[in-house]
Amino acid sequence: MPVKLLRQTYPAAAAQLSNESNYLVSEFGDQKQKKKRKMLHELLLSLLGYTGDLIIDEREHQNSLGIPISDDHRSFKLAPDISFIQPSDRDLIERIISLGFYYRELDRFATRSRNLSWIRSASPNNELSNKNTQEKQSVYRRAIANGIVEILSVYRSAVLHIEQKLLSDSIPILATITQGLNKFFVLLPPLYELVLEIERDDIRGGQLLNLLHKRCHCGVPELQSCMQRLLWHGHQVMYNQLASWMVYGILQDQHGDFFIRRQEDKDVEHGSSNPDMSEKLARLSTDDASLTDWHLGFHIFLDMLPDYVHMRVAESILFAGKAIRVLRNPSPAFQIKDTVYNQQIPKGAQKNQVSTGHFPFLKESFEDTHLIGEELLPQSEADKIENMLRDLKESSEFHKRSFEFAVDSIRAIAASHLWQLVVVRADLNGHLKALKDYFLLAKGDFFQCFLEESRQMMRLPPRQSTAEADLMVPFQLAAIKTFGEEEKYFSRVSLRMPSFGSAVKSAQVDLAKTGSTGASLSNASESSLDGWDGIALEYSVDWPLQLFFTQEVLSQYLRVFQYLLRLKRTQMELEKSWASVMHQDHTDFAKRRNDRLNCSVSQQRRQRFRPMWRVREHMAFLIRNLQFYIQVDVIESQWNVLQAHIRDSHDFTELVGFHQEYLSALISQSFLDIGSVSRILDSIMKLCLQFCWSIENQENNPNTSELEHITEEFNKKSNSLYTILRSSRLAGSQRAPFLRRFLLRLNFNLFFETTAQGVLNIVRPSPTLAVFSQQ
Repeated sequence: MPVKLLRQTYPAAAAQLSNESNYLVSEFGDQKQKKKRKMLHELLLSLLGYTGDLIIDEREHQNSLGIPISDDHRSFKLAPDISFIQPSDRDLIERIISLGFYYRELDRFATRSRNLSWIRSASPNNELSNKNTQEKQSVYRRAIANGIVEILSVYRSAVLHIEQKLLSDSIPILATITQGLNKFFVLLPPLYELVLEIERDDIRGGQLLNLLHKRCHCGVPELQSCMQRLLWHGHQVMYNQLASWMVYGILQDQHGDFFIRRQEDKDVEHGSSNPDMSEKLARLSTDDASLTDWHLGFHIFLDMLPDYVHMRVAESILFAGKAIRVLRNPSPAFQIKDTVYNQQIPKGAQKNQVSTGHFPFLKESFEDTHLIGEELLPQSEADKIENMLRDLKESSEFHKRSFEFAVDSIRAIAASHLWQLVVVRADLNGHLKALKDYFLLAKGDFFQCFLEESRQMMRLPPRQSTAEADLMVPFQLAAIKTFGEEEKYFSRVSLRMPSFGSAVKSAQVDLAKTGSTGASLSNASESSLDGWDGIALEYSVDWPLQLFFTQEVLSQYLRVFQYLLRLKRTQMELEKSWASVMHQDHTDFAKRRNDRLNCSVSQQRRQRFRPMWRVREHMAFLIRNLQFYIQVDVIESQWNVLQAHIRDSHDFTELVGFHQEYLSALISQSFLDIGSVSRILDSIMKLCLQFCWSIENQENNPNTSELEHITEEFNKKSNSLYTILRSSRLAGSQRAPFLRRFLLRLNFNLFFETTAQGVLNIVRPSPTLAVFSQQ
């Protein structure tokens, strides 16, 4: 029956049927609307990392079934049994809820990185149980986590705003959610990838800063700002560590994140330490702790050094921190000496020394340490350093040029005050002069007297048990004869005779046992020097001069000293041999006047010795010119250059560099760094000594062939020396200006050049040997 007819015939039944139909349609629509609203609430909750019946975590579901799934897989999905959502809406919803997955993972990373429970549980009883937890901590990760928390808080605020907007709309639509969270589709996925890389590769410290710095270079402005903010948080930690290190000299790095580390940490990481490094540590273990820290205590850990921080800047940071440690922690011995020094200053001048004033003598040690440390590094300078680092810390972006300028300025402040400590307070120039006097033989009268007093002793082999004590007698006697009361540095000098084996002999005894053949003499001239040539000097250096005069520096001084002492000993023996024979000649002349019968014997002896004096004069000529060249052209000229640098420089590191250049010039211009030249010079000096002792033995044991072989060897060595020194390889080096003077003195009459060509290019006897043959 048609509806219209039904309504006309049975109006009451038609009305009831209409009501029931409307009720069924309304009930069906309400159920669908309830599902959509439930779906909306679950969608908003999933955006904050919570899943439910409609939105599930696929990873947890697969794990419950024992099916593995990768960590980087977006595991938030719509339940597969939902049928009231269109396929297009399903794709859009799954794209939206992926933000909830990223949010949850980032929030978990932030929670793990910001977990400080290990601090509360770090007690002696729980130390082993929390060892692994403590090793995984990183202040840089914690800082990055704080930055991520800031971004997530902005995200949560956006989700809350979307919820309020959806509740106010009569018909909520997905476009509202998409429009409100649009920028986070750009931010959260790269942040999640960043977190995955950090945890997968265990990135921390400077490596983490380096990673963030690289991620800042992108073409998306929102993502670039986000990465720069994270990098800013990481730099806050770095600036705090720099402030602790460069203001107070304290290394705050309990997790190994900083690129400055203690040396023992490096040794532990590598498992086995360098033997040379261990030896240095053992040698410095009994010294002042600040010296150990200065030389071997800290190093740059390259794995934690960001790529955008240049190595030169890192070295400046390392130096500045070590310098501040030295200035803030002076040696107790220096504190007492400096307090006495300040007491001796007149009251008027004392006010001008420091602005902080002086406390009375013999205060408590802590007060003295604080006073001396404050004088060495005034509080105003420390505040200046701290303000420079604070300005860098407050900047919203990292500017490389500003950072490097601040580091250079801080380094200059530390170097200037360290220069003041070492040069002015510790009297560096006085100690340099003392080292020149004793190690470079500037006090020639003292060493001349010492060699004369010990000459007879050095004719015999040194006794291993008493050699050092035997030498102390002429050493002290020479000091008494040549020094006055004003010599205050001699007490720092001590004579040492290193231990030697049975193979070491006196050159004179070695000569007596050597046969007269040319081969044996040649071997003798090439062999090691006699035991007395191992004489060494030690110089006692107090704090803080050990920062300047390291063991390596003193060993360089010792090397030059032993070379110069052998040279002076050789010169003295040549002079003594001439004086001895002239004395004998004068004695013979007096006897000849009284005894006419022995006149012919004396004349024959003079004729026999005349060729020897020609050879001796050649030897003395070479040794004198070599000694004059080293003492005047090398040592004095380089000393004047060093003094000019000391007057002009107010930077400790510059001064160390100038002093190293000074020592390098001494060694190179003295030819000690050229093995062939130094070996020839050693052989020449030994031949000269052998010649002198052979002449003295001529009265008792005439041996002309022995002198001939010495002469032949000397001619070969001296001409080889001249040929090497005039080579083109040395002509272009830093030795060239002074070397030309030396060669000019040697070859002023072309004798050396002519002799060198004759000996090295023509096989013929030398002129001296011809004289011998005629005799």
